[in-house]
Amino acid sequence: MGHGGHEIGSHKVAHFFGFAFNMDTLYMTWMVMAIVIVLAILAVRRLETVPRGMQNAFEMAIEAIGGQVDATIGPNSRKVAPLLITLFVFLLTSNWLGLVPGFTSPTNDLNTTLGLALMIIGFVHVLGVGHHGLSHFKHFIQPHPLFLPINIIEEIARPITLSFRLFGNIMAGEILIILIAALPLYYGEPLVGVLWLGFSVIVGLIQAFIFTMLSTSYLSNSLKEEHH
Repeated sequence: MGHGGHEIGSHKVAHFFGFAFNMDTLYMTWMVMAIVIVLAILAVRRLETVPRGMQNAFEMAIEAIGGQVDATIGPNSRKVAPLLITLFVFLLTSNWLGLVPGFTSPTNDLNTTLGLALMIIGFVHVLGVGHHGLSHFKHFIQPHPLFLPINIIEEIARPITLSFRLFGNIMAGEILIILIAALPLYYGEPLVGVLWLGFSVIVGLIQAFIFTMLSTSYLSNSLKEEHH
């Protein structure tokens, strides 16, 4: 069952210096990065007082995500808003790329979603230490030192749940699109395919938003004045 030139769930693996790389995922990731850069250039190339076209789309995304980041993090939100807005645009483009025939979503590879989740958790601790010093880590022994094992398990679970949620939803969506396309042609099949494609567009948007908002929530504790 192919999609994007390979079997769903399998990858073209190349080995360099003892490491294995999913080359199809890398190609799609580079493509998404190129698309995001080109769209950003088009959006700011001719800034107008009354935005339209790509400038309007980017301003809507910035206001929507930026507003949520401001409400969650507060005065320090500007320190992480560019990262979170870029993350949302990257995830949205990645999720939607797999809906184009011949392409796959980088986010249907667990390596991509887990890597992004680990990056966010890494930023949580880097920002926490930068903002609160070593007292950032005292939340591991709150409300009592006996809670240390539970808090460590919770910390490990964060990137796992964050990555598996996005990976599972995007992978399932692409599999169902292929299954619908493989069904014997009958009168209602094209309509079902169009409806599911529209539903997948919404799912891609929602999953990009959820991943970004959960990342915002994790980062907020590192930047709040009263650290928990």
